[in-house]
Amino acid sequence: MSAFKNLLSPLQIGGLRLPNRVIMAPMGTEMGTEDGRSTPREAAYYAARAAGGTALVMTGVNFIQSDLEPIAAGLARADTDAHTPGLAGIADAVHAAGGLAALQLTPGLGRNNQNYDQMEMEPVSSSDNTYFFDPERRCRPLTVAEIRLIVQRTGEAARRAHDAGFDVIDVHGHTGYLIDQFMSRCWNRRTDEYGGSPENRARFAVECIRAIKENAPGAVVSFRISVNHRFDGGRTWEETQELVTALEAGGLDMILCDDGSYEAMDYVFPPYYLGDDCMVSAAQKVKEVVSIPVVACGNITPENGERILARGDADLIAIGRGLIADPELVNKLREGRALDVRPCIRCNQLCTGNAFFGRAIGCAVNPEVGREGDRGIRAADDPRRIVVIGAGPAGMEFARVAGARGHRVDVYEQRHEAGGVLLPAATPEFKRELRRMIPWWERQLAQLDTVELHLGTRLGPDDQRLADADTVIVAAGSTPARPDEITGLDREEVVDVLAFHEGAPVGRRVVVCGGGLSGADAALELAEASHQVTVVEMSDQIAHDMLMLNRVSLLRRLAESNVELLTATSVRAVTDQGVLVEGPGGEQTLTADTVITAFGLRPARALLDQLRSRGLSAHAVGDCAAPRKVGDAVNDAYELALSL
Repeated sequence: MSAFKNLLSPLQIGGLRLPNRVIMAPMGTEMGTEDGRSTPREAAYYAARAAGGTALVMTGVNFIQSDLEPIAAGLARADTDAHTPGLAGIADAVHAAGGLAALQLTPGLGRNNQNYDQMEMEPVSSSDNTYFFDPERRCRPLTVAEIRLIVQRTGEAARRAHDAGFDVIDVHGHTGYLIDQFMSRCWNRRTDEYGGSPENRARFAVECIRAIKENAPGAVVSFRISVNHRFDGGRTWEETQELVTALEAGGLDMILCDDGSYEAMDYVFPPYYLGDDCMVSAAQKVKEVVSIPVVACGNITPENGERILARGDADLIAIGRGLIADPELVNKLREGRALDVRPCIRCNQLCTGNAFFGRAIGCAVNPEVGREGDRGIRAADDPRRIVVIGAGPAGMEFARVAGARGHRVDVYEQRHEAGGVLLPAATPEFKRELRRMIPWWERQLAQLDTVELHLGTRLGPDDQRLADADTVIVAAGSTPARPDEITGLDREEVVDVLAFHEGAPVGRRVVVCGGGLSGADAALELAEASHQVTVVEMSDQIAHDMLMLNRVSLLRRLAESNVELLTATSVRAVTDQGVLVEGPGGEQTLTADTVITAFGLRPARALLDQLRSRGLSAHAVGDCAAPRKVGDAVNDAYELALSL
């Protein structure tokens, strides 16, 4: 019996039969044209997930009107007939790969549209709400005639989706976007037929649902809703309960449930700080009051998805970033290869992080995202003998790809376990997802007869195995930086952040010197273990090197854990009295039992320089090339392995 019998079981929704319960959650790709048309590259991306066994592949959001709101360049659109051929390209590709296709539409962003100034348009909303990006500015309430125009435009976009061949049309009704602004008491103060009672506040959404059904006969209509906005004064379950009942009565066929809003952005793109199944409770509640299929989402692994379905908490599971990381996820589950599913590490770095800045999405652990139409990993014309020094993320990814190409690869790691920087980085419970990549890489290398992993083996610069190799890849990582101008860093109570993660003893009162990502994460881990923690950061922001979408979550947890944050403050010295710092208020000494330094990293390039000085072919990858995030190290290693 399959370990995923519920996840792999079929489901009938209207006239559609889904072969399993996995939906690809809607996430924008930024792979389209400047005027928002879909491209063959984007179609290949979605088709790969369908070919991997995903039952229903849902696109990212498509805009349906520019009459009342600006649409920024590059955002996906379905507002003109010129966009239909590109949309058909996606639907056709997904169908050809064996999947069902869903198109997500948005009637608008309202107060959350950041492009009004660029287009010289007046912000609109359900009522005279504050503009999210400038609280001093007010939005103009839409007139009834304008609402009806948007409903008409929704129907027209649905017709295009239907003509393009989409099986499901989803309405983007969450995140505090325009429809959400109408549905929520906190943003809807209207006194006409679109305000007041739950039925009136849901009227705009219901009219859009009915317009879709009228213009796309036979299509399943779904709706994505924020069950809890997760900010003070935002919508909670008590209010949402009445809305989902009204949506079902209005003809809705399926409902996708999550949490969040722009005021709680981390729930919109949940990072590792939010943990597993962080929004499943939303689906549980909705499931109790509706009879239509309910979709759960939010950091759900296949194993947890199976348990959610077995408990009856939802009917389907939406997986977004997990399917970016491994488009073959469903096929691997069906084939009994769950251990071969490449895990998402929930870093947001190259998926939502790229999309947030208008760049085509990628993936920290899957460098093939966006290249699905290319040849991929191909056999090497001239297989080489390659030695890799270091079994961290870059070293193992290089070995995986080079070995798959037919190169003979020996990986040497001086530690007795693989993982490199992931080992200390993943010690906090909230970052355990990082550690899941280590056994995945080890398993992939073990399946290649061209690769051998040697643990507990250190090669010096004179080792003959280096001289015998055609190429040496140095993935030796980095070492903690220690600024020379700060005195006292050699004291007994001072440890670097890597030593802390590796088990160095820590006292009750801790000062963390350096408030970048590694320092802030260490502070959070300590505070949640009941230490008294102060972070000293010379810039004006904590975790300034961190993606904003993740930083919101980190800062909330630091505040909840009572971590003292001193920004625009420099460390001068560590003395018998404590840590001497200088900030806006002058100098002060912070009492500390332990001082943890997190001043960044320096590349460990000694071996690389020695090999090159002897005329050997040597390349650096990962932190050895320059300290970088995991995703950059993995993608660079992939590129290097393809180039040899």
